[in-house]
Amino acid sequence: MSRKYILSAFLSLLLGFAASSAFADFPPIDLSSANPGFIYVGPASDGGWSTTHDAARKLIESEFPGIKTGIVESVPEGPDAERVIETFIRNGSKVIFATSFGYMDPLQNVAARHPDVIFMHCSGYKRADNVGTYFGRIYQPRYLSGLVAGSMTKSDVIGYIAAYPIPEVIRGLNAFTIGVRKVNPNAEVKVVWLFSWLDPVKEKEATQALHDMKADVIGMHADTGAAPLAAEELGIYVVGYNSDMSNFAPTKFLTSPIWHWNIFYSYALKNIQEGKWKSEDIWWGLKEGMVDLAPFGKDVPDGVKALVESEKQRILSGEWDVFYGPLKDQNGEIKVAEGSKLSDEEMLSLTWYVEGISGEMPK
Repeated sequence: MSRKYILSAFLSLLLGFAASSAFADFPPIDLSSANPGFIYVGPASDGGWSTTHDAARKLIESEFPGIKTGIVESVPEGPDAERVIETFIRNGSKVIFATSFGYMDPLQNVAARHPDVIFMHCSGYKRADNVGTYFGRIYQPRYLSGLVAGSMTKSDVIGYIAAYPIPEVIRGLNAFTIGVRKVNPNAEVKVVWLFSWLDPVKEKEATQALHDMKADVIGMHADTGAAPLAAEELGIYVVGYNSDMSNFAPTKFLTSPIWHWNIFYSYALKNIQEGKWKSEDIWWGLKEGMVDLAPFGKDVPDGVKALVESEKQRILSGEWDVFYGPLKDQNGEIKVAEGSKLSDEEMLSLTWYVEGISGEMPK
């Protein structure tokens, strides 16, 4: 799937928000026979993205007695995902959770053939009567983690390892940089693009490359613990992603923006059980508990912790969010005026760098 297609397609998410009320409630399903299936893009042991989904799956097994879930790991994004989904259904699954963006079209194909099965797609934008979408406002804890990174750099160069140049990733990079620049206006953020969600070798090489560019703190949007491992070896600080990655970098870990997917899975399964499920676009944040910040590493000063907590409370109160003006792009042009903010639709289609990020956007 080309980047041009992905970026233009995200704009159609506007229609998803507008059509939220068009989908009716789904009939109740007995969870003891629902056999929910979870499809992962990486191994459940990746230490990051798939690990967080699998941890949530285990939590809901304890929350709903009698429920039996199944997983298939390391499923490529593309046609093979369709085969995996069909196999789940043949084996009795009435609920499917597809946990990566590239499963969107295969899932839609299968859903059209099985209108009695409920499908939920993580990070996508296409819906149907039996297909809902879910994601979280991870940009909020990314901003908070940027406050930490900007406070801890001595070189004023912070590295960022990024997966694909799509709005989801750019939004997180921008939020991180806004946090960095709030506490350290002289800092610059340098980016290495992986063009992959999960590639431990590339993640380690990117960490080395950023270290060579004088970065003494690394942030990341990648699926494994390879970058924190490399940062530990190089002796530079690291902000993880997805989960508490302190085990990968015991002396250099600062914090991580983290997911609590069980908040959504519990909500969805209760609705399924009670006959209240309907196709929705879910985009929850700190307030709902879907996202958060991992505990701080040992070197983070108390003053930085206090600042992070203060900014977190501002977001939780609803009085402020990350993409409030004034905001400039990397060329110094005002993109969000003082007193204004980006709408959800604008955030979901974000394709420009904020001030403080060096380098050009990949074509």
